[in-house]
Amino acid sequence: MNEIVELGTDRLILRQWKDSDFLPFSEINADPAVMKYYPRTLRKKESNAMADKIRSLISEQSWGFWAVELKKEGTFIGFVGLHKPNYELPVSTCVEVGWRLAKEYWGKGYATEAGKESLRFAFEQLLLKEIYSFASVTNIKSWRVMERLGMVNTDMNFEHPDIPEGHSLRKHVLYKITKSQWQNTVL
Repeated sequence: MNEIVELGTDRLILRQWKDSDFLPFSEINADPAVMKYYPRTLRKKESNAMADKIRSLISEQSWGFWAVELKKEGTFIGFVGLHKPNYELPVSTCVEVGWRLAKEYWGKGYATEAGKESLRFAFEQLLLKEIYSFASVTNIKSWRVMERLGMVNTDMNFEHPDIPEGHSLRKHVLYKITKSQWQNTVL
């Protein structure tokens, strides 16, 4: 078993998932506002399976979509981190940075703060050359987070293979940041 990576920022801890995260995560996944840009909300059983899979991937590779906890309060607010998509993308095989936070924590800079720390880890520890992120073309809030992370629109929109053909959310925008672009944002 690999040593699990835990990251921290001024306000956040990015860590392995705990059993106690599953219930609040299921509430996040059941919230129509949070899931607006996904085909549907998730039932508790589906959400638990997702959390268990994320936790398992972190155990296998020591990093992934970390559980995000507010440092002062110790409150679980969602996930942010890195993931290797296992479906066909215009840039397969890649690593993405992604996030999903409870609605009450939107607009506070948490996704950007944790995303920046995830990118630092990706480029400094994993020595990756580039990171991608993607979202429905209608999900402007996620585009803005990607841009605050220094990511650039690749103009390579694609049809997400996990979303049914004809679905209004199938078309996705693809953003990217290279290690040298990231270095320019932190200098």
